[in-house]
Amino acid sequence: MNWRARARDLGFSAIGVAPVDRLGDAARRLRSFVDLGRHGSMAWMEETIERRSDPRVLWPEARSAVVLAMNYGPDGDPLDNLARPSVGNISVYARHRDYHDVLKGRLKEVAGLIARDTSADVKVFVDTAPLMEKPLAALAGMGWQGKHTNLVSRDFGSWLFLGVILSAADLPPNEPSADHCGACRRCLDACPTGALPAPYQIDARRCVSYLTIEHAGPIPEELRPLIGNRIYGCDDCLAVCPWNKFASEAAEMKLRPRPELTAPSLAALAALDDAAFRALFAGSPVKRIGRNRFVRNVAIAIGNSGDPALIPALAPLVEDLDPIVAEAARWAQDRLLPLDASDRRLR
Repeated sequence: MNWRARARDLGFSAIGVAPVDRLGDAARRLRSFVDLGRHGSMAWMEETIERRSDPRVLWPEARSAVVLAMNYGPDGDPLDNLARPSVGNISVYARHRDYHDVLKGRLKEVAGLIARDTSADVKVFVDTAPLMEKPLAALAGMGWQGKHTNLVSRDFGSWLFLGVILSAADLPPNEPSADHCGACRRCLDACPTGALPAPYQIDARRCVSYLTIEHAGPIPEELRPLIGNRIYGCDDCLAVCPWNKFASEAAEMKLRPRPELTAPSLAALAALDDAAFRALFAGSPVKRIGRNRFVRNVAIAIGNSGDPALIPALAPLVEDLDPIVAEAARWAQDRLLPLDASDRRLR
């Protein structure tokens, strides 16, 4: 069977091929991002910048990048939870099975067919190596990097998981996509923390996704109130994109949201010990940040809830063995206790 046809059969929504030697503009943007310190504590971005800038540094035999995308469109508005302060909002991409697990085996099967058809070596990557998947996807004609720096597709909006197969063969490339953002700036205006200082620029140090997932230490106090009830990632800049009018719900069942992760109770999440955390998030990308970082996020969301009824959920966390969790819980408690006192006076 033709490898493209098999990729479609395996559930990939879009397929494209890009040459590996045309990342010059993307590489310059990456260098500027790092030079400005906007990568925050992600030291690995600086350490791997040469490999990210050119796939041939990662693998000298690479000639072509086959980019495959799978739609994970949500079944509703991913921002609905933001109006429900007693629940936690988990990014759409993490409400179901870890996409690495879903894509990796299928990519390997497609890679095997490419190797068979071309008699050339291949290597498979799913967000696990220093590759710039989004610029490669744009070069492969699958969309463009919007003003929020994420990939936007005319057919699937903001909701595509990407995998890359590097091939030592010179495969016929697709035409790169044009930018269709126009004068729109909805994504920039929607960012709750001002992490998009200008079109096509991002400052990870202010990004909710970075703060709740990658950042291991205390979250800066001035940013905490802006995070709201976002406890793992943030979809705001993606969700407001007008191109989502063409998006559709994920067809792959493993990428459909798990009900228990769609609008979880903050009080229940605050009570998770390590074993319960691992059980709840088995097979989920949330599991990789660990219980302590996750509960830190939950404590901050409780502090932002404005609901004194959640104060008892903080009591055990104030004494948590992890000092970062305990500090976040004390901060949340300090925000809610004056509200509780006011409420008692009213009664």
